[in-house]
Amino acid sequence: MADSIKINSFKRVVPMIYAYNTPGVAYHDGWTKIGYTERDVRKRIAEQTHTAGINIQLAWQDNAMYKDGSGEYFDDHPFHAYLERRKSIERKPGTEWFKINGNTSRTYFDQFALREDKQKKAEGYSYDLRKEQEKAVKMTLKYLKAHDGKGEFLWNAKPRFGKTLTAYDLIRRMDAKKVLIVTNRPSIANSWNDDFQKFIAWQTNYLFISNSDSLKGHEGVMTRNEYLSWLDSHPATPDNIPGQIAFESLQGLKGSIYFGGEYDKLKWIADLDWDVLIVDEAHEGVDTEKTDHAFDNIKRKFTLYLSGTPFKALASSRFRDDQIFNWSYADEQQAKEEWKSENRNPYEELPKLNMFTYQLSSILRDKLEKGLDLSGDEGNVDYAFDLNEFFRTENGHFVHEDDIKKFLHALTVLEKYPFSTPELRKELSHTLWLLDRVDSAKALAKMLHNDPVFQNYEIVLAAGNGKLDEDEETDKAYDRVKQAIKEHPKTITLSVGQLTTGVTIPEWSGVLMLSNMKSPAQYMQAAFRAQNPCVFTENGQRYRKENAYVFDFDPARTLVIFDEFANNLRKDTAAGNGTSEKRQDNIKRLLNFFPVIGEDDEGQMVELDAKEILSIPRKLKCQEVVRRGFMSNFLFQNISNIFGAPGVVQDILEKLTPAHEEINKKGNGTLDGIKDVSVDKDGNAEVSNEIVIGKTQDLFGDKIYEDLGKSIQPAVNLIQPGSQVCTDIDRAADVMKKVLKVKIIAPAAESSDLKKAQTNRLESEMNKEVDHKIQTIKTDFQQQQNIAKAEHENSLKEAQSEKDAQKANASYQSAMKTAFSAMQEDIQMETNNIIQNKPQEVVKKIEQDKAEKQKNDTENGIRDRLRGFSRTIPSFIMAYGDGKLSLHNFDDYTEDDVFHDVTGITENEFRFLRDGGDYSDPDSGEKKHFDGHLFDEVVFNDSVNEFWNKKQQLANYFDETNDEDIFDYIPPQKTNQIFTPKAVVKKMVDELEENNPGIFGDPDKTFADLYMKSGLFITEIVKRLYQNENMKRLFPDTKTRIRHILQKQVYGLAPTRIIYLIATHYIFGFDEELMKEKNNFRQADAAQYAKNGTLEQLVEKEFGKDIS
Repeated sequence: MADSIKINSFKRVVPMIYAYNTPGVAYHDGWTKIGYTERDVRKRIAEQTHTAGINIQLAWQDNAMYKDGSGEYFDDHPFHAYLERRKSIERKPGTEWFKINGNTSRTYFDQFALREDKQKKAEGYSYDLRKEQEKAVKMTLKYLKAHDGKGEFLWNAKPRFGKTLTAYDLIRRMDAKKVLIVTNRPSIANSWNDDFQKFIAWQTNYLFISNSDSLKGHEGVMTRNEYLSWLDSHPATPDNIPGQIAFESLQGLKGSIYFGGEYDKLKWIADLDWDVLIVDEAHEGVDTEKTDHAFDNIKRKFTLYLSGTPFKALASSRFRDDQIFNWSYADEQQAKEEWKSENRNPYEELPKLNMFTYQLSSILRDKLEKGLDLSGDEGNVDYAFDLNEFFRTENGHFVHEDDIKKFLHALTVLEKYPFSTPELRKELSHTLWLLDRVDSAKALAKMLHNDPVFQNYEIVLAAGNGKLDEDEETDKAYDRVKQAIKEHPKTITLSVGQLTTGVTIPEWSGVLMLSNMKSPAQYMQAAFRAQNPCVFTENGQRYRKENAYVFDFDPARTLVIFDEFANNLRKDTAAGNGTSEKRQDNIKRLLNFFPVIGEDDEGQMVELDAKEILSIPRKLKCQEVVRRGFMSNFLFQNISNIFGAPGVVQDILEKLTPAHEEINKKGNGTLDGIKDVSVDKDGNAEVSNEIVIGKTQDLFGDKIYEDLGKSIQPAVNLIQPGSQVCTDIDRAADVMKKVLKVKIIAPAAESSDLKKAQTNRLESEMNKEVDHKIQTIKTDFQQQQNIAKAEHENSLKEAQSEKDAQKANASYQSAMKTAFSAMQEDIQMETNNIIQNKPQEVVKKIEQDKAEKQKNDTENGIRDRLRGFSRTIPSFIMAYGDGKLSLHNFDDYTEDDVFHDVTGITENEFRFLRDGGDYSDPDSGEKKHFDGHLFDEVVFNDSVNEFWNKKQQLANYFDETNDEDIFDYIPPQKTNQIFTPKAVVKKMVDELEENNPGIFGDPDKTFADLYMKSGLFITEIVKRLYQNENMKRLFPDTKTRIRHILQKQVYGLAPTRIIYLIATHYIFGFDEELMKEKNNFRQADAAQYAKNGTLEQLVEKEFGKDIS
């Protein structure tokens, strides 16, 4: 694929209505097929009639456009409804065949298109569920039958599934009479009402009830009072009991006194026993205390949850397999592609998603690709492209303003980016850009206004205050976007959460992800904003959205989310379950309908396959390991296996010299907790109940329970009925917290030598627990009080006499007394709980934290020592690597003594850490097994290969375009072996030449490094000699010249075997065939000979009289 990218958002279509007959086919005799297509009519008919010998007679075809001068288009649904409802034409169920002849159907079409015989709005459409919708209903009905009509069910169905109509059909088949629909977004009310009026109202006795402002004044919608009045005038009979479908927003529900709010409304919802509760957009606003409280106050038999991205619900295993219906984006697109029915393809209007993911911008490549300064203080640098950091602001201005300007310039100039040509900009006329902060969105809006390309776009700032649950703010943003699109040919909407779920802006054809959004649910909901169907007319021609696009600039995050989207919405592979083959198969299937185009190693945009989707995050991880000189925790796994392991494991680890992942991090890398810390099967630190009970008794004794009672109970007893009761409750809670602090937390903290911050954190946790329990009790009490007051006021208004008023007052006093008694009982139970359990809970919390800290400190110590081993890996690859080295054969490549000298442990000890093995318990003599597997084999092997490739890439030290060398990626070793930086070497050789002019032009001069560490000095001298003009004149043949230099002019001694191999492999790395020939490099410790006064004899022995 070329550098330029292909974006085709829209396709020209010609909407047509057509009718045909099949003379000679008995079962169609007298019937006419009436359909809709946006393609060639005759080709579409041919697709429907595969049987040989059928005579097709096209009765007529015409544009699907009203002929009243409005320019409005339509599809076949309104015309079909017109024939059925207005003209009473019989229709074969589930088909587009009508009992009418071609000529009459044409006449009726003309009347319909001219709007001469207008339909009444109250008249609706018949419907037939698609097979996947039918499956959802049947699965739910089967579950209900097995559970006596009770329980809960999840429809995990992507947007555009048709959840409203399908849910209505389920309600009808259940014969449910009382149905409540609750959604987190009131704006969704319109879609529920539209489908009700279109498909349900005209053919059932259901009524749509809502007091929602968003539905006020809509035809066919009744308020609760209107519904009650209707019931009075339409008495129900046993054969005709009207059903009610009520709609309410979650915000409205939570505002009611009957559901934990402050307003006297929606009592009727709390009073009714609902047959069905439908929670729409169930991934939003759920799992919060207020929401849970509200739903807990709805009496119902059955709950249906509707969500397109229920990642949390599936990961938590809340629903069993028989409680979930799945319909994914891949299911939808596969159905679109494989549609065979003669009826219109219902998926045809749903665009295909495409993702373009870009690796680190070339703007920042020079900052991010090189290895860290492993000998300096650069510290911890995140390898990922941190978009939140990139767009960070201070005082309203971008911190990285120049880079962002370059980024925007690249978007509009470089061919592989989405706005680089006028043609691409036309395909992406309206897009949504997502950022992390409101300030970032505001700063970007200003910058776009001043950009030479983007200044031609209307910039809509839909950021608000960045909160997802501000529905009013979302509605305002929605109106601004729609108005901008209406008035401007190109728009960019900048959002910080608004308009990313439950909102339809059909004109958006692309989404740019400019934040570190990690939630798969939020990410995919945002991506689907571009996938909404869209048709429009331009210059008299009709266009339909065929493709929608997501552009992302964080490939590691993107591809992980893609994996999660492919697998985590399927129960068998959610939360990391399923085999790698199954997960890869799911990705393959999704890629068929959601291609991912990313940059290859050459920067070309190519379509990624399933293997690459899974491997690219791995590649980025191994690049990070290499960049850190293998001193990365990515290399290790199963660290918790070491706890309870044999003493030999600790002995092995103690032999390794600690190395910290972050350069400036200090610590002693203790391993003291290996034998002391106990962990559970998940690797979490655990403390036995015996220890907690014993320490509680030692610290507090039995008297603590009496002391707590005497300190807390008086405050609880002071809670009395009256206007100050809530203040009394709060005061009692404050006393509880104060007593906990003084009598339990303080002595426990002192006994355990907790730091002030730890004590404050413990106090805060205990306070939150008390506040949560007491506030829940108070909220329930206030709810009952508010309900009693509201009902009292209503009773007084309705009272016809003094006796009625007295009865209302008595009822009110009784309700208030009951509420107070229930609250008092709950407060007393919580008081008893504090007295009996908090001392032990505090001790357990402290001991648990101590154990967890000891575990973490020990694990850090283990990792420090394992990094002490892993930092030797680059040296081994330099010395012994051949492109085949791996974790499995790592110990086979080196001599035993070299391995021990470099790492500090033997090969057998390494194998025990890597593979585990059997050992004899020193106390019992019992044979036991240590699992080992402390190294992550995938990351280890990927990183070794990455380093090997980097070594090969940098092997030719004659290439002056390389501004780095392989030693940038090798950290200091335990022997303090530090490789002299390349810049320092160059400077020293420069000084040598300055003091000895012409030295590199003399073929008889010899140069020696008698204590080589890397070979850098030798290679720099070789380069100077090789590139010298006089040497070129004397040895015009390049091979002859390099042989002369290596065999006659340069000499070196290396103190150890591994350094000898590192240096010689580096010196001859550009052509290792030369290393097989005669050379002047030997292994000998010159420092030791110099100390003994015998260095001169060593040089003469190794090199004779060759060195002058």
